[in-house]
Amino acid sequence: MDFQVVVLAGGFSKTLVPLVSKEVPKVLLPVANRPVLSYVLELLEQNDLRKLVKVVEGESAALLISSWISSTFVDRLQVEVTAVPEDVGTAGALRAIDHRLTAKDILVLSGDLVSEIPPGAVAAAHRRHDAAVTAMLCSVPVSGPSESGSSGAKDKTKKAGRYNIVGLDPTKQFLLHIAAGAEMDKDIRVQKSILRAAGQMEIRADLMDAHMYAFKRSVLQEVLNQKENFQSLRRDVLPYLVRTQLRSELFLNGAQSDENGSGMDAVQNSKVLLSQLLANASTPSFHEMYALDSAESAPISRKTHKCCVYIANKSKYCARLNSIQAFSDINRDIVGDASHISGYNFSNHNNIIHPSAVLGSKTTVGPHCMVGEGSQMGDKCSVKKSVIGRHCRIGSNVKIVNSVVMNHVSIGDGCSIQGSIICSNVQLQERAVLKDCQVGASFVVTAGSEYKGESLAKKEKQ
Repeated sequence: MDFQVVVLAGGFSKTLVPLVSKEVPKVLLPVANRPVLSYVLELLEQNDLRKLVKVVEGESAALLISSWISSTFVDRLQVEVTAVPEDVGTAGALRAIDHRLTAKDILVLSGDLVSEIPPGAVAAAHRRHDAAVTAMLCSVPVSGPSESGSSGAKDKTKKAGRYNIVGLDPTKQFLLHIAAGAEMDKDIRVQKSILRAAGQMEIRADLMDAHMYAFKRSVLQEVLNQKENFQSLRRDVLPYLVRTQLRSELFLNGAQSDENGSGMDAVQNSKVLLSQLLANASTPSFHEMYALDSAESAPISRKTHKCCVYIANKSKYCARLNSIQAFSDINRDIVGDASHISGYNFSNHNNIIHPSAVLGSKTTVGPHCMVGEGSQMGDKCSVKKSVIGRHCRIGSNVKIVNSVVMNHVSIGDGCSIQGSIICSNVQLQERAVLKDCQVGASFVVTAGSEYKGESLAKKEKQ
């Protein structure tokens, strides 16, 4: 396929505090009791994309991630983990490894992606259109905006959030407009030349940029080198390429058009190219027709580049773990409606209870639940739509609903946990009540205390 794969792993994301810690960077946060990074790596493995560069912000996070990959994917993937400075952004991370990008095309994925959509489909669309960039768009999850940073349990009424405003051509193969973040609150402005060339544009607000891109390497490197202020692929690089697609200044295929050639030669070349296009079985894109339209009106053919999209089927699961809300939602989905991509075999009761787990008398674990290896629960406990990690010690009369409990957590008798995330090595003393809370690693919740909508964490030592 001649694609070089780059997985961007970030580092210790501030939007995921207190879930992340010095010991647990973002991509090692658990989804159904295994690191979220494992999902994208297995997706690449299944698509026979086994050689990749893993880019991590920060040396300490890179060491942790490299160690985990070495122990988990030994003899399965060939991964080169590279550390880049923190807070450089996705574009900055690629700029920092520019010298390592050598293939004709680059496939870029986010390490927090949980998806069943094959990267090969995006790569094939990219090659088919000889595009400068191809972005994968998927349906917006019905769980509210994932970048809000709120807990999943706080939103009583679930509704689709707005991630992007997207403009598509009539064939739904080319990207005419894209706005993300603060740009979505502004008026939609599209160049007349793009609208005239495409004929019409369909505006969509129900699609999410899944952060899976195929780039022509020469294009990506040129943009990153020329636009040193660009930090984000989603907010800077992609919108720039879309805006300039009909007035391209890029050296496509290693050469720029000869603007010093004779006008008659340009016209003759345009006519020859147009006849070749019309002779092909496939319909020429509006970029090609626009570029060759100068045969009658101007002596120079226009330079263009193609910005393509691959729109995933609505039935295919796709989400990014980029907020606390998304962490809760994805864990719920992977042991629920999207259990088919979990890699686990569910019981007849539609749950997973590890064979080494011990349940007390009259303790019930409902459907869409998981109880990890070596965990123990006392009598008369109730677990509903929750994930419990490995080697947890849970007392009697404990209720856990719509929550994620990580590894080595101790929960005393009579505790109630609802809509909350409990990180590893937390201790909940007896009769503690938590609702819509996040509890950072190794925190102690004192006996009888009640918290609602709180973020609890140990103070970092200076």
